[in-house]
Amino acid sequence: MPLYQKGILQPIPAHAIYLSFQLKAAVEIATVQQVVRNLAALTDGDTLVTGLGASLLQALGKNVDGLKEFQGVEGSRMRLPATPAALFCWLRQSERGALVHQLRQLMPLLAPAFELQQQVDAFKYQEGRDLSGYEDGTENPEDDAALAAAFVDGTAAGLDGSSFVAVQQWLHRFERFDAMPGDEQDNAVGRRKSDNEELEDAPESAHVKRTAQENFTPEAFMLRRSMPWSAQDKAGLFFVAFASSFYPFEVQLRRMSGAEDGIVDALFQFTQPQTGSYFWCPPMLDGKLDLRQLGIV
Repeated sequence: MPLYQKGILQPIPAHAIYLSFQLKAAVEIATVQQVVRNLAALTDGDTLVTGLGASLLQALGKNVDGLKEFQGVEGSRMRLPATPAALFCWLRQSERGALVHQLRQLMPLLAPAFELQQQVDAFKYQEGRDLSGYEDGTENPEDDAALAAAFVDGTAAGLDGSSFVAVQQWLHRFERFDAMPGDEQDNAVGRRKSDNEELEDAPESAHVKRTAQENFTPEAFMLRRSMPWSAQDKAGLFFVAFASSFYPFEVQLRRMSGAEDGIVDALFQFTQPQTGSYFWCPPMLDGKLDLRQLGIV
């Protein structure tokens, strides 16, 4: 396996910032190329994980097989917003202050070509729980299975070791969740909050049943690296899933949204996605992003 951005495989950090950017209007391509080159050198793949959007590649006159824009789900019974962006950055640190300084370094570097679309502050809650109190990412693949699920392999130099990431910001309606009895909350998730055990008799709308990765053909494994977020009086989960293609995310979301069989995931009773976007995370080469697929060295 070629070098990949290691932060994708590592456990979620204590503190994080998720950033998305649009290209500035009328920016010169030479400027975009130079800024992307500078960003590639800054990205260590550990404290900074970087993803490139389809609009950025289009502006550069390049294409990466498998990269596209998120456009929702045809036939969905729920609202699934599409919010395309040119660039995605995941800043990862063990201390909040380190994020402040990292952000101070990154923003001026990107300013000549990009403008900020969204900034979301995130954090680890307890040992890795959603703010609802349920453990997040329980069925994540591990070890070699995680590598196989998260990264492209066996294709071409500059593509092997890369990853496709689906990003959604979910807003929790805590007043709705708190009004649900404990057993109803468990049935919505499909696990007991107390011990994280899966409920054998959970309804078909339970999230665990809607997204069982082994129950798709072919199987739909992806590596989730989601984190809770908060801003003023709002909070929820910033959903992030890495995979070797967008297939696992798309088939799971299709089933969750009711587009497949009319059964909507019970999570939609108390949480809703506010954004939706796709990015390609290049591999690493010589300590920086490998941009050979874009002709940038």
